Amino acid sequence: MAAKWQEAPAPGVRVLLFAVAAAALLLVVSARKVGETCAADRICDAGLHCETCVADGNVRPRCTRVTPVDPQTKARDLPFNRYAWLTTHNSFARLGTRSRTETAIATAWNQQDTITDQLNNGVRGLMLDMYDFRNDIWLCHSFGGACQNFTAFVPAVEVLGEIERFLARNPSEVVTVFVEDYVESPMGLTRVLNASGLTKYVFPAWRMPKSGGDWPRLSDMVRDNHRLLLFTSKSAKEAAEGIPYEWRYVVENQYGTKGMIKGRCPNRAESAAMNDLSRSLVLVNYFRDLPNFPVACKDNSAELLDMLTTCHDLSAGRWANFIAVDFYKRSDRGGAAEATDRANGGLVCGCGSVSACSGNGTCTTARHGGTPKGIFNATSGATALLRPPTETLQWQQLIILVPSTLAALLLSL
Repeated sequence: MAAKWQEAPAPGVRVLLFAVAAAALLLVVSARKVGETCAADRICDAGLHCETCVADGNVRPRCTRVTPVDPQTKARDLPFNRYAWLTTHNSFARLGTRSRTETAIATAWNQQDTITDQLNNGVRGLMLDMYDFRNDIWLCHSFGGACQNFTAFVPAVEVLGEIERFLARNPSEVVTVFVEDYVESPMGLTRVLNASGLTKYVFPAWRMPKSGGDWPRLSDMVRDNHRLLLFTSKSAKEAAEGIPYEWRYVVENQYGTKGMIKGRCPNRAESAAMNDLSRSLVLVNYFRDLPNFPVACKDNSAELLDMLTTCHDLSAGRWANFIAVDFYKRSDRGGAAEATDRANGGLVCGCGSVSACSGNGTCTTARHGGTPKGIFNATSGATALLRPPTETLQWQQLIILVPSTLAALLLSL
């Protein structure tokens, strides 16, 4: 006689098991692919969501890309300048947010979800506008050149805290923050970094190549826990606080509507020319002066891909390392995620998409160009990076070495 535990399930249990199996099968069968019609996000495959793009003639909801392919799944040991990262413009300005001042927001919104959601969806570049406000540092838009109650979103330490928690939970990830810096208070950025707990992750300025060439390998940055790149738009803060001045290391095209002209990719005023090889990183902006939620899906589709190619051709054959957009989730199919995959394909292995890169740096499909720029460039500081003498270290690096309580005491002197 068979043991009791081998007996067939009771009829009621069989019905329940059948229902569970049927539901699981339905879920697998119903997972829709990019471009297929949908009724809700849960119907779409992983990394997709469901929405319309009326501006591009797609009135029926379809599954669209949100998450780019993680380039680390293809290569982990390349220099940092051999990767591309999806970047959000005004990452903090979430649609429908109410100000922490308890005042209705009367300024532009640029994104649909929280910083944490953005990071979980594969965003690795964040653009944050920081201002002195209410005896603190806030993320804000300006009105009349200053932060106001109705343009202030949230104290910066809260969003920086979200980044810290993400880095703590994801020890192989690197995040880049571009600070549009209106902070005038002495050591203001250093204070808010310390308060957020992010200081321990900061990639130091002394490790950044000063004359072009390759950056350290991504795997080395992860190993050393230098997993936060933080750039300021104020040049004096590199000497005063050890926070790198963005345009000493990055070339960037014109932001806003003037940067969206077909066939052109001019540099913004603060940046060197796009084809200047003394800066190793390339940032491509593609967003309007005034964010437009309905039209963003069209902007982030074929037009973005076209601009990405234009900027590649006008940046000495270099693909963008950072691709910055408004409403990154909006597109008519592949969107900003597809653009990031295309740039990573060119940077990692010379393929048309990173999906076609094999583990050994070759293409599973026809190669779309020559060897990517900047492979172990002889001018690179990445091959012989040495920490400078102690006396040349900036205050920001020194403060990493002391306990936070002592740092707070020193800052108060």
